[in-house]
Amino acid sequence: MAKQDRYYYDNFVAAAGCCCDSAKYLQECLTNYDYSNITDMLIKMHAYEHAADEKKHEMSAALAKAFVTPMDREDMAFISQNIDEVADCIEEVLQRLYVDKIQTIMPEAVEFAGLIVSCCELMKDMLAELVNFKKPKKLHEMIIELSHREEVCDELYLKASLAAMEQNTDVLSVLFWREIFDHLEKCADACEHVGDCVETVVMKNT
Repeated sequence: MAKQDRYYYDNFVAAAGCCCDSAKYLQECLTNYDYSNITDMLIKMHAYEHAADEKKHEMSAALAKAFVTPMDREDMAFISQNIDEVADCIEEVLQRLYVDKIQTIMPEAVEFAGLIVSCCELMKDMLAELVNFKKPKKLHEMIIELSHREEVCDELYLKASLAAMEQNTDVLSVLFWREIFDHLEKCADACEHVGDCVETVVMKNT
C-alpha cells in the first residue's frame, strides 16, 4: 500500500483513539464524580474532543489536496465526520452534568459509560480493519457486533430512564437524568453510525 493511502486509514484510527480517550475519561469522571471539579473535567474533556476535531480537519485538508484516494473522497470525509460526532456526543454528557448542576451520579450512568468505552474500542478496531475492505468478512462481523452493543445500550437506556423516575423525588431531577441518559444513548448511536457508514462505503467499493 502506498504511504499516502496509509495516511487516511491511520487518521481514522487516530481519531477513533481520541474517542476512546474521551469515553474512558467520561467513565473515570462518573466513577469518581465530584461536582466541585466539574470545570476541570470539562477542560480536559474538551482537549480530547479538540484532538478528534483536529484529526477531522487534517483529513479534510488531505482529501482536498489528493489527486487519487483509496475510496471515494466524499465517503472518506463522511466516515471522518461521523467519528468526530462520537467525541462531540461524549463531551455533551459532561456539559449536561455541568448545566444541570448534578451533584451525585446514578449507578446506571457509570454502567452506561462502561458500555460506551466498549463501543468506542470496537469502533477503533473496526476502523483498523478498514484497510482490508476488499476482504470484508471480518469487517462485517465487527459492524454486526457494534450494532449488538448499541442494542445493549438501548436496553440499559430503558432501565435507566425508569430508575431515574424511581430514584429521584423531584420532577426536575427526573427530567435532568432522563436528558442525561438521552445523551449517553446518543454516544452509542454515534458509534453505530460510524459502523453503518463503513458498511455503506465497503459495499460501494467491493
